[in-house]
This record gives sequence, C-alpha cells and structure tokens, in this order.
Amino acid sequence: MKNILFLSLLLLAACSKKSSNSPTTGGNDPKTPDGSTSACVTQPSDVNSLSIFPSDNAWNADISNVAVDDNSAQILSAYAGTGLHPDFGSGLWDGAPIGIPFTVVCASQPKVSIVYRKNSYDGNYGDESDPGPYPIPLNAPIEGNATGDAHVIAVDKDNGILYELYNASINNGHWEASSGAVFHFNSDALRPDGWTSADAAGLPIFPGLVRYDEVAKGAITHALRFTLAKNHVKPGHIAPARHDVASTGGQYSIPFGAKIRLKASVDITGYPATVQVILKAMKKYGLILADIGSDMYVSGAPDNRWNNDDLSTLNKIKASDFEVVKS
Repeated sequence: MKNILFLSLLLLAACSKKSSNSPTTGGNDPKTPDGSTSACVTQPSDVNSLSIFPSDNAWNADISNVAVDDNSAQILSAYAGTGLHPDFGSGLWDGAPIGIPFTVVCASQPKVSIVYRKNSYDGNYGDESDPGPYPIPLNAPIEGNATGDAHVIAVDKDNGILYELYNASINNGHWEASSGAVFHFNSDALRPDGWTSADAAGLPIFPGLVRYDEVAKGAITHALRFTLAKNHVKPGHIAPARHDVASTGGQYSIPFGAKIRLKASVDITGYPATVQVILKAMKKYGLILADIGSDMYVSGAPDNRWNNDDLSTLNKIKASDFEVVKS
C-alpha cells in the first residue's frame, strides 16, 4: 500500500481541500478492446443502490456487542499511540488521487482477458486468481497511477459483481496483473482457502472502502479495511480472510481477517460531522485487517468532495482507543 505520511496530508489539505464537487472514483466513458466507446455511461453513485453482500456477511456484521479478546490490550500495546490515518482524501498526492479508486460498469461492458505475470513489484499469482474475462475498460483508474499496489476495481452495477486486480498495468492494449478476483454481491462464498485476491488477505477490497456518498447520507453500514506493519500481523488468517503472507508478528498480534472495534466509551462528539459517521461505523462494524502496510491506515476511495482538514482529525483517535474482538 502506498504510504502517505500524516504530516504530508496536512500540507496537502491546505491546497487541495474541497477542490470540486465532483467525485474522482468512477463515471467512465468505457473503452472496448478496440478503443471504441460503449453506449453505457455510469457514475460512482450507481453503487449506492446495490446490496453489497448479504446482511449476514462478515463485512456487514454488527460487532458492537461481541466479546473482547482476552489479550486485546497486549496486542494493541505495540502501537497503542499510533493514530488512525485516512489513506484517502481529495486532490492529488504525487500526481495521483489519494486512495483506492473504482469504476462502475454496465452489463454491456465488453469483457477482456487478463494476463497474469510477475514484474519488478511482485510475483505472478495467476494460479490463485479468477481467470476472467473481466469487464474492465482500458481507461479504468489505477491506484497510484499504476505505482505501488496499483489496484484496479470495477463494479458491474447491473449484475452485482465485483472485479478486482492487484499490481495492474496496461501493456499493448490489454490488462496485466499479478492477481485478480471476482466476487458476487449476492453470495457469502469465500475464495478457496489459501488463495490470495487483489488483497493480501484474500478479501475483497471494495466493500471495506470509506466512500464519500455513504458518509454524505449519514451512515456507513459495513466494516472498514485497515493495515498493520508485518511485525504486528500474526502469520496465518481467520475467516473471512483466506491467505497468509510472510508476516512476523508474535503471540500478541492478530492475523489477517481479525477485527478491531472503536471502544463505545470514546467520545466522538467534538469531531466534524463527516468524521463522526466514520467513527460510528468503527464502533458498530469495526475494522478488518486486510493487508500489510503502515499501522492503523484505513482505506477509502478518493473523492474531491472530501475535506482533508476534517479527515486529518482522525489521527487523534489512537490504537489504544480500540479493542480486539473475539473471532
């Protein structure tokens, strides 16, 4: 994951805050493989009417009353003073939108083959990937403008299907990636045990993103995706995660798929209204550990309607304000 230092985000906020009222996370003029334009026009808000996984799915579970893990305090002590970092926002960082973008497509979007390969950034996980084809237009946004994890996400709004790529790039008019995964929003089915996805934990990325439209309507009704450094991640995974990495966390650490929850006692009344919506979701649905990265980085979709100054107040919330819940 591309790390963005908190100080840098503060500096960025001064020049990019509320730069426009239009989102940057979708709305496409889809290109077919031959470069022509399809008849379907979409926008990010098209996903607002979708049911993203059944109500009993792990992403949608209310964990506000789940028992606390007996070792919660010890687990979090290693990074207790680390503040939340919103790994999303408005404007640009290093020339790319801040966060993990997504595009929305229609059922008519032409499907294309994906070439799985290794490159200088990571290996080839094609044997753990869904072969496709994928309805991803060639002009779909790539996280970090194809640097770092370079995730590509496409949501088929008509069929309720999610397509995600990791370490993606375009080469000679076709998509290449290290791995890819397909998820059906009407199903609780998990990937085969041991398989990765576009995320290290074998999880879908899109359901865990903080999206501006959700915040604007006043409620986020799902868990959020977050990362920890590899020395704070226990080797292994628990459901809904399906995949391990070479993490080095010891006895007092958590594996992929584990959840943490903002303590009910944390006073959030002094925070901006948009930030309160995010914090309420952390109390009710929690955070799911999904990848290796910087400690307490929370994923979201870039959108020019975000107020970066408001988002920066999330850093006041520390890891010690959370508790690990029993799996």
